[in-house]
Formats: sequence, C-alpha cells, structure tokens
Amino acid sequence: MFAAGIGHSLVEAVRRRLTSEKLPDDAAVADLGSGSGDALATCLAGTTATGVGIDLSVAAGRLAARRFPALTWVIANADRRLPLTSNRFSFLISLHARRNPAECARVLAPNGLLFVAVPAPDDLIELRSLVQGKGLERSRIEAVLNDHERLFTPIEQFSTRDRHELSRESLLDLLHTTYRGARTSTNARVATLSSMDVTVASDCVVFQRRT
Repeated sequence: MFAAGIGHSLVEAVRRRLTSEKLPDDAAVADLGSGSGDALATCLAGTTATGVGIDLSVAAGRLAARRFPALTWVIANADRRLPLTSNRFSFLISLHARRNPAECARVLAPNGLLFVAVPAPDDLIELRSLVQGKGLERSRIEAVLNDHERLFTPIEQFSTRDRHELSRESLLDLLHTTYRGARTSTNARVATLSSMDVTVASDCVVFQRRT
C-alpha cells in the first residue's frame, strides 16, 4: 500500500513533526504497530536516531528487518507491556494501531511526544459504502483523547486527507488489510470492484507526556 502512495501524507506529517523537534543525535524513536517498516524508515532517513519498530506480525517484522537492517524490529504486542527501556524514548509513533497509554508514558523521556493517528470518519468512505452497503462515518478522536488524558497533554490536533485512484488489485489489498471485504456476506459486492477514487484520511493528535 505504501508503494502505491497510500499513507504518504500521514508519514510526511510524522516526519515533519520529528524534524521540528530537533531531537538529539542519540534520540530513540519507536513505532508501535510498525508493519513492514516503511513509516519508521522514512521518518528516520538521514538521522542518527535509534529506531525500534514493534509489531505482532512475524511476517511483517521479518520483512522490515530485511528491508531496513539498520533499524531494530521486535515481534511483540504493542498494546501490552512494551519491551523498551523506561524514560529512554523521545518520540513514539502509533499510526492506525493499538497502544497502551500507561506503557507509552513509561518508556517516554520527560516531555517526550506520542504521535497518534486513527482513521478519520471519511477514511475509505467510498470503498466502505460499496462493500458494506453504507458508509458509516464515526469519529474516533474523542476516545483517543479520553484514553490518554490522565498521562498526556494534547498539544496539536489535525487531519491528513488524500484521494487516490486505485486499481482493483490495490482495492482488494485494502479490503483484506482493513475491512475484510472478502467475507462471504460481501463477496457479491467485492466481485464488482474495478478502479475507484478513494479517500484516505487520518485524524492525528500529538501528545506530550506529563511530567
């Protein structure tokens, strides 16, 4: 999906935020739910920061390790206890992934930042409308703010949004990785898929760890 352009605006937003922080040379950055590693590798390209990607998928971790051997890849569940040193990390990334706010606070250095992105209400709305019969728009951002309010202060909130013309192959990839469009109940609709313009949107919050 990243090779097809999906997620570039979101990753660029993370990279800009990292760059603006002017992190020290020995900074450590972790991606919680790192997948195939594209986001972390893109954000840390040209820096001396230590990068750690955590994902539950063995296949994704192996792929990331082959593609980006200069970074560290860990197979673990990012919404449980993180296998990371306390107070060591300057920046944590969670892009459409689950996370444990208490563990994020533990591993972040004082005033460290946590960048959280969740699907916006209109994310893949065209595709969901076709496959599911309706495109329900539901905001997730209030739940994110509530989950983190005890340990974090939100310091920035914004959205990223793009439209992509995707081939049938790319649309099927999206369905299999997100909305499981190949389920029996939707097979007839999936069979009608051809190319389509699709909205890709994320709601983002940058949190600062409370001291």
